[in-house]
Amino acid sequence: MAETFEDRTKMTSQQALYVSNGDIRGKRRHGISTLKMFIAALSFAYFCKTLAGTFVKSAITQLERRFDLSSSHVGLVDGSFEMGNLLFLAVVSHYGAKMHRPRLIAGGSVLMAVGALLTGLTHFFMGPYKYDTVIAAFQNDSMSTIACLRPENDVSHEIGRNATQACEKESSSNMWIYVFLGNALRGIGETPVTPLGISYIDDFAKAENSPFYIACIQTIALLGPVFGYLLGSYCANIYVDIGFVDLESVTISPTDARWVGAWWMGMLVSAGLLFLASIPFWFFPRSPDLEEDKPASEEEIPKTMDSTKPITEVAKGFLQSLKDLLGNPVYLLLICGSMLKFNSLVGMFTFNAKYIEQQFGQSASRANFLIGVLTLPAVAMGIFLGGVVMKRYKLSVVSGAQFSFAVSLGAYLLMFLKFGTKCDNIPVAGLTVSYNGTPGALHGGQTLFSECNSNCSCSAEHWDPVCSDSGITYISPCMAGCLDYSGYGKKTVFHNCTCVSASYPAGSSTSVKLGQCPQARSCSRSFSSYMAVSVLSAFISSLGITPAYMVTIRCISPHLKSLALGMQTLIIRVLGGIPAPIYFGAFIDMTCLQWSVKKCGGRGACRLYNADMYRVVFLGLVSGICGVSFFFTFAVIILLRKQFQKEEYERCKKQINAKASKDVQGVPNNGFAIERITSEAVEDDHKVVQKVEAEHPVKKSTIVKVTHLKTSQSK
Repeated sequence: MAETFEDRTKMTSQQALYVSNGDIRGKRRHGISTLKMFIAALSFAYFCKTLAGTFVKSAITQLERRFDLSSSHVGLVDGSFEMGNLLFLAVVSHYGAKMHRPRLIAGGSVLMAVGALLTGLTHFFMGPYKYDTVIAAFQNDSMSTIACLRPENDVSHEIGRNATQACEKESSSNMWIYVFLGNALRGIGETPVTPLGISYIDDFAKAENSPFYIACIQTIALLGPVFGYLLGSYCANIYVDIGFVDLESVTISPTDARWVGAWWMGMLVSAGLLFLASIPFWFFPRSPDLEEDKPASEEEIPKTMDSTKPITEVAKGFLQSLKDLLGNPVYLLLICGSMLKFNSLVGMFTFNAKYIEQQFGQSASRANFLIGVLTLPAVAMGIFLGGVVMKRYKLSVVSGAQFSFAVSLGAYLLMFLKFGTKCDNIPVAGLTVSYNGTPGALHGGQTLFSECNSNCSCSAEHWDPVCSDSGITYISPCMAGCLDYSGYGKKTVFHNCTCVSASYPAGSSTSVKLGQCPQARSCSRSFSSYMAVSVLSAFISSLGITPAYMVTIRCISPHLKSLALGMQTLIIRVLGGIPAPIYFGAFIDMTCLQWSVKKCGGRGACRLYNADMYRVVFLGLVSGICGVSFFFTFAVIILLRKQFQKEEYERCKKQINAKASKDVQGVPNNGFAIERITSEAVEDDHKVVQKVEAEHPVKKSTIVKVTHLKTSQSK
């Protein structure tokens, strides 16, 4: 009997409701092994889905350039994942808990694989990638034409006619829609994985082990972004049309603003991994404590998992469950705070690699690699240690919320150091400096033209940058006033550039080479400081992720757990995941100095940003939105403390009433709820007595009487 009671105390509340004493020993071993296998499978599914999602984030600049989109436009494409997710999230979260959860997760993984496959196949529906360059016009047509085009020998009209014909024949101008749809399918498929998987574990794991299991899953899941960024780094260094073009003829490098990597390759890899992740879930039982092929009796299945009821009867409880959930003020405040933090996180996560590219002059490959090997492992370690701390010290709901608030605030204050890590704008003639080298953002237009190139038929919309020995970049050889060239492909060098000679000491080189000039050496030190602060702040902030997650789960009723997690995911993605990339991208677009022009007209992708404005806008948005979220988190702590104190007070009063039901050393208590006055009374009991005395003066007089009588007896 004692063994049976001990076994039952180690079970979850859900299991204790429907497993009889005789069945505990026979089913416990199978249940634990099945649960651990489920945790392993769910961890791999998390790994695959986060790898695919992270790869899309790492390929933002590649998609932007390949489809010639602005930052706000590509933010809309990125937000399609959240749009697909919200379509079915609330329904799946509520009704999924009453169905076969592992098989729903399996179906969702297959759908994610289909979405990733559709995104990757878009590349094969398009023609070869074409970028603006004068080299193709001069060399492919075997024309011996100088870079600075004279009116009498102008090929720009011919190039314009070819561009018009290409516009009429271009069938890939709207191919980004397939990427949009593929992302949306991934979002729909991801719907059952998080709410059903986490609730499945929390239902059947012991209460003290649940935070540790969830922390392990989240830690392994963060390996997905690590490998996602590493895969993005590898693919970004490979030319998009590899295998279809002669790489020797490609005149741009990975650091060029026109470079596009093999983004489609990573999507095909992600599709294969997601399909593999779906396989184990088809074979898991509905409950880890029941044999898959054994019919469960009504007593063995909890009500929250009863599928014998008709769907109409189940639907009646949805509105009532939703009302109960939204009537919880702690949950509502948590949702508001999480939504703001998610806005900040999504904006940072989406455009962080691009920020590193534009601010510090790094290639997309290097930016993705450093984020993958430095920042994300620190986040994974922080999440794991946060779960260990909560398990080791058995933090309560209030303590968990306070711990999460403290570490998040520390990381937030540390983030302000990023404002001091900066690089100056690259000197670009007519955009960030004048043609004589005077700094200052000039915002293009007529400032791109000068006396040195007035005799040339140059286009202000053309972007084919060249670098002079003075460190000044010109947006094209024509704008540099170059009269001759030599070499082939990437080794092409332009000579006798009139604008270079005008701003350089006499007798110096007047030649320029292809590509944008690199950043100054001091910029590398700023970049190292930026990465150090990013890694440290990410680690500190991630310590509070697991405690905050457990606060959300424990502040609601057990039967509303799946719905609460689903609604939280729905709300923060509707109000954070969808709009954040769009308005972050819109603000970033405001800092653009030079835009590309599409073949059929209209603004394309940005070629050059104002680095100072970019830094203030990007980091300002991240820190501003995150700062507002702390007000909601602080309010949650206050409500939880009041709620906890009230519950503790009621519990102590019940204990006092139970003790007061007996006489205090033979003295009747006259029915009053008083504490036993002995030398063994603990400090907490004295505090409760003081509260009772303050609220009930009659009881106070009785306690004093009993104390006086006890003192007399002791004498």
